[in-house]
Amino acid sequence: MLNVNDLTLHYGHSQILNGISFEAQAGKVTCVMGTNGVGKTSLMRAISGAHPRSGGKVTLDGEDLGMLPAHALSQKGIAIVPQGREIFPLLTVRENLETGFSCLPASEHHIPEEMFELFPILRKFLGRRGGDLSGGQQQQLAIARALITKPKLLLLDEPTEGIQPNIIQQIGEVIKLLRDRGDMAIVLVEQYFDFAYELADNFVVLRRGEVTMSGSKQDANRDALLKAVSV
Repeated sequence: MLNVNDLTLHYGHSQILNGISFEAQAGKVTCVMGTNGVGKTSLMRAISGAHPRSGGKVTLDGEDLGMLPAHALSQKGIAIVPQGREIFPLLTVRENLETGFSCLPASEHHIPEEMFELFPILRKFLGRRGGDLSGGQQQQLAIARALITKPKLLLLDEPTEGIQPNIIQQIGEVIKLLRDRGDMAIVLVEQYFDFAYELADNFVVLRRGEVTMSGSKQDANRDALLKAVSV
């Protein structure tokens, strides 16, 4: 579903990503791994349009996405749950969820019941401001907000960061459920190795802005993979 070919990205005169190529298929979790500072978040920002890439080609469902800005890519079916969540702290949970309506036709401007089935706590807190939620609750809100846009591609950037263990487990179950539906490609950036290894169908390992290892979980050696993503 997603094909990234020879993607490069610069911040000013500094090249951050150098010729990144990989695929992410519907019904599978592709995990992007590596130590801090290797370009994982920059890759997510480039795919989502939050930071324009310098070169390379990105296609979704066979369509060349060109250099479209973030809002246009959202309408094409790309949703990102960014590192740090970036929910709106002064908006209520309901209002945060409703920001996802901007990608949908007016007839679909409602919060699907599925959001509350995936994250029951959100129903209880619909009238509470986003900034008053715990970190784990904010992460659930951020994922639900992304799902409301009905994405073909879901980008998850460090969803377990700063989250309590019981919420990490719940988020893992939601990712499995979304994967098993088979209609969405999921790209997961994750530092927590055991969490990533359990969920991933395919791996892409970055080092200094380049892909140093990629392949399926079935073909990967766990110890070699762990060594590749360790400091």
